[in-house]
Amino acid sequence: MEKLLIVDDEKMLTELLFEHFTMIGYTTYVANDAAEALSQLKEKPNLILLDVNMPDMDGITLCRHIREHVNCPILFLTANVTEQDKVMGLNAGGDDYITKPFSLTELTARVEAHLRREQRNKTMPTVLFSQELVVNLTERKVLFHQKEIKFSKKEFDVIAFLLIHANQVFEKETIYERVWGLESGGDSNVIKEHIRKIRSKLLEVTGKDYIETIWGMGYKWKK
Repeated sequence: MEKLLIVDDEKMLTELLFEHFTMIGYTTYVANDAAEALSQLKEKPNLILLDVNMPDMDGITLCRHIREHVNCPILFLTANVTEQDKVMGLNAGGDDYITKPFSLTELTARVEAHLRREQRNKTMPTVLFSQELVVNLTERKVLFHQKEIKFSKKEFDVIAFLLIHANQVFEKETIYERVWGLESGGDSNVIKEHIRKIRSKLLEVTGKDYIETIWGMGYKWKK
């Protein structure tokens, strides 16, 4: 049974979400502040719903602390979100944003999509090669001359998707749908930021640019 951790200082909302997700079959845990959320990590949740605007410690900062312990998907819940907010959240280790107010139907679909993506990742090929780059899909590591290049969870997922389909061109909307596992409601503009960060990290270590921008069309991995 999949485990969800819901972190929000609005007790009425956490009670509502607890009842909803418990009713449809999830093992659900609730935290109304950062300290309680960090304590609940011992339950090893499969996905975390995390409010951005909390009084004691904001969700972005809390996300960074959570990422020191778990690698599961983290979906931010927020009433107001700008592009800069999204960049900060992704840099902190978040995977997606859900804008308040939201319907339970939409939220459930997002949660299920991310969990399906996690399951698909477990059945992917073991190791991929691109020139001198080694991408271990089982251990989720990228190596160059036996030196590991650190990537966030979603950065690694983008690399894996593009490399598996090397030399194919994908629009950012398609990459978002395939990597995030969502058919609608998300913001594909986060792909641009992910690609930028992936390129920067690869270039710093390898001196090479593995991802090519095809103007007006999208991106492809140069095999």
